[in-house]
Amino acid sequence: MPVRKVPSKKIIVSTRPSSGGKKTSRVAVAPSKNIVRAKSRATSLSVPVYSLAGNTSGTISLPKEVFGAKVNKTLLVQAVRVYSTNQKVLPGSTKRRGEVHGTTAKVWKQKGTGRARHGARTAPIFVGGGVAFGPKPRKIELHLPPKMKKAALISALSQKAADQQIVAISDLEKATGKTKQMVKLILKLNTKSALVIAGAKSDLAARATRNLPGINLLPCDLVNAYDVIKHNLLVIGQDAIDKLGKRTK
Repeated sequence: MPVRKVPSKKIIVSTRPSSGGKKTSRVAVAPSKNIVRAKSRATSLSVPVYSLAGNTSGTISLPKEVFGAKVNKTLLVQAVRVYSTNQKVLPGSTKRRGEVHGTTAKVWKQKGTGRARHGARTAPIFVGGGVAFGPKPRKIELHLPPKMKKAALISALSQKAADQQIVAISDLEKATGKTKQMVKLILKLNTKSALVIAGAKSDLAARATRNLPGINLLPCDLVNAYDVIKHNLLVIGQDAIDKLGKRTK
């Protein structure tokens, strides 16, 4: 859209004598309120559509509010830390003084020996005794507020769209459960790490992908920012695109 030029008003700010003794005026130009600025047209986010056979069948547009938002990298780092921490399990375990094998009889009498008083050989001070303040199996859990989860997911999807790492699949619900069918599609996409997002839970599609290293399938209800970032390519079912838009509202 061309810019229409509108005459602006001149405002005299101040007057002061110059080096020659003459008064000079500084003039500031105030922008007019009627200036029409050119607006850049929003480009449509379109991705190629593939079939299970690996053939392309046109393109499909992605909703800009989900795949074209501003990427919040600080929030993505926080989301990745939360999701990766929740997957850790700390299995380290030691025995305390009540768990080691040994006698619980008093080592020596309480008084008269000149030595410190002790109760049993299982105390941490003795060799073979229990461990004081040793680790026990535990699990650390961190949490993100629901609004931050949605914002992180939108940022992750928008980053993938900006990097052109998203393709759509038209007939994922027609999967036969055969691994070779999914292998043919992955070879056409030329990737070793992909996240397949289905509109609904599909046992046959999950069976076709579970034996492929680096290829995972999730329904759109369980997709999070960590899984999106972890994979190099997103393969989204056509029915999952609208559901992702409703989920992130």
